[in-house]
Amino acid sequence: MNTTDYAALVAMDWGDKTHAFACQKTGADGIEQGMIEATPEALHAWLEKLRETCGGRPVALAVEAGRNALLHALLEHAWLTVYPVHPATSARFRKAFTPSGAKDDGPDALVILTLLRQHRAQLTALVQDTPATRELAALVAARRGAVDARTRLVNQLTSLLKGYFPQALTLAGDNLAAPLALAFLRRFPELADAQKAGAARLRAFYAKHNVRSQERIEVRLALLARARPLSEDRAVIGPARMELPRLLDLLEVETRHIATMEGRIAEVFAAHPKAELFASLPGAGAALAPRLLTAFGDVPARYPNAQALQKYAGLAPVREKSQGRLWVHWRWAAPKFVRQSFVEWAGQTVPRCAWANEFYRRQKAAGKGHHAILRALAFKWLRILWRCWTDGMPYDETRYLAALAKRGSLLNTTP
Repeated sequence: MNTTDYAALVAMDWGDKTHAFACQKTGADGIEQGMIEATPEALHAWLEKLRETCGGRPVALAVEAGRNALLHALLEHAWLTVYPVHPATSARFRKAFTPSGAKDDGPDALVILTLLRQHRAQLTALVQDTPATRELAALVAARRGAVDARTRLVNQLTSLLKGYFPQALTLAGDNLAAPLALAFLRRFPELADAQKAGAARLRAFYAKHNVRSQERIEVRLALLARARPLSEDRAVIGPARMELPRLLDLLEVETRHIATMEGRIAEVFAAHPKAELFASLPGAGAALAPRLLTAFGDVPARYPNAQALQKYAGLAPVREKSQGRLWVHWRWAAPKFVRQSFVEWAGQTVPRCAWANEFYRRQKAAGKGHHAILRALAFKWLRILWRCWTDGMPYDETRYLAALAKRGSLLNTTP
């Protein structure tokens, strides 16, 4: 769209109760300012009135990024071109002209409007991914939130058991969120309950819950036979036993919903036209392949080169120079979930990919830390993935190793 065709330039500052706006129509000297009630009805009514006053012509609207609910609402109006502004950009721009740090919604809308009027070339208009990709992105983010919530519950349960029944951390199995552990703790909420059950009932319990290793069962029974309670103080044990069912119930709910989300993720991912490309990646699997797909999205212009993606993901290092000194650090302002996805996946490629394993080994020998190595490996992987994504070609390990050999790379692992 030709930016000179905009009928008006508009900026919005999102608020919980009201939204501030600043609007300058093309050819007008004055700027209209006002407030909109923070309700869907008021927002859409204001937008419809704006469209009417602009004669249905295109309008450019800038708003701080991260306000996803507002962005979704704005993008339903096809005549709007939405320019997300990074919160740090607007904050620093405002501070440049307000050293005191004073802030309120009205002036903030003016700051964003000034950015839109004078620095639109540095802003990027928002282009949505396809509905399938956006649904998948929402699902994988929701799943990650649920997994994190489950992890917090497991940590709480671990802490609770350490306080009155530490033997359960072995008797209930390695994974306290697994059906075996949940069933064990419901049936045997304290050491005395498990010891009263006897070896025969416990063997039957483990067999019913698919513990096939007789050696493991006997180790647990031997532990139980010699176990002593950490404390026999009912003032400690009683409240802990009351807390235990709450944590078990919450863990069951989280686990059930995670399974439901994973089922839907698998369905949406399998139907996605780019699923094959990301499913072919070594170590991606059912959890990481959809996350990698949504990190790339559907809009090639979003990442015109591999460096753009590396910077957006926060994997490209930042170099700062001052008075002859050079300081290199990682990017602080980056989407953490995207960076996390690439780094986690890079770790999965180490045991499955020859050149990645060699890269990790050499970096480790050079004294680099584990997480630093994985970030560096993810940085290298993004160049490869960007090419695959751009060309629409699945990753081919043989082809890549041949390219390394042709260049005489030190990472070449072929004989």
